Amino acid sequence: MNTFDIILQQVGLFVIYILAGLLLVKTKVLNRETLEPISKFVIKMALPLMVFINITDGTDKKNLYESWPILVIAVGFYICIYAAGAMAVKFFKLQESRVGIYRAMLLFGNIGFIGLPMISSVFPENGILYASVFMLIDQFMLWTLGVKTSPTGEGGFKLKKMINPATVAIVLAIVLKFTGIRIPVLLDTAFSKIGSTASPLAMIYVGGIFAGISLKKYLREISLYGIVLLKMILAPVFLFLILGLFPVSGELRLATSLIVGMPTMTAVVMMANASGLDGDYALGGVFITTISGIITLPAVCWLLQYVL
Repeated sequence: MNTFDIILQQVGLFVIYILAGLLLVKTKVLNRETLEPISKFVIKMALPLMVFINITDGTDKKNLYESWPILVIAVGFYICIYAAGAMAVKFFKLQESRVGIYRAMLLFGNIGFIGLPMISSVFPENGILYASVFMLIDQFMLWTLGVKTSPTGEGGFKLKKMINPATVAIVLAIVLKFTGIRIPVLLDTAFSKIGSTASPLAMIYVGGIFAGISLKKYLREISLYGIVLLKMILAPVFLFLILGLFPVSGELRLATSLIVGMPTMTAVVMMANASGLDGDYALGGVFITTISGIITLPAVCWLLQYVL
């Protein structure tokens, strides 16, 4: 099965999981309150364990050493997309309460809920490593540029904000890989099974939060399609072309290009509400980009593989 077919398969699974989340909320099996524990379980346990196991079991020291270009790629991407966001808010003439959150929606993709499961399926040997290294820079940017999405820039950067289950899992897995230390087989199996729940539960959560929003209102919001165009179509294509000028592997080139084209991070909604910004607008952005991703992710993958 080639990369494009795997992407299509993953997107199909994501659609089923999202529909399951919608159905569970509409039938009142779940609600906004019961969705939150699912999100916390995914973020604090399932996702970190999936990352940990995939790095410790699925890569080697050579690939770890060769993954350093991802750090440079990630930093370059965030600088460019931040500048693009500054121009986009002027182009769409957004009101003040939406300016900061629009930039955040452009900056931060759903690497955790969508990117990690998808990239690890497309590139089973090194995909999780690529996405995890990219996530380290993503977390740094989230707690530096991310906290400045409010007009006052309240909150400030604190190093301890970067210490979370996901970053701890990444660093610990890399340390164990370099030192050659192996965890017991029984523990490895348990971690693997818990980690495997991350993808379906994450997308069920996403589907659940979509159940309570007004679809027509956000389908008519033109500015949100600017995020789809800039972040999910143009950014992956330009990055893929630029990386073609440098001595990086074809796999790393395609993986990082797909990573930057992920839909908006769901955490942006919480950031918006905490900063006193338009949380409903942020939720609309997550909805539009996630639904658009069903089309753009396979389409961009096909374009990068067979046209460019």
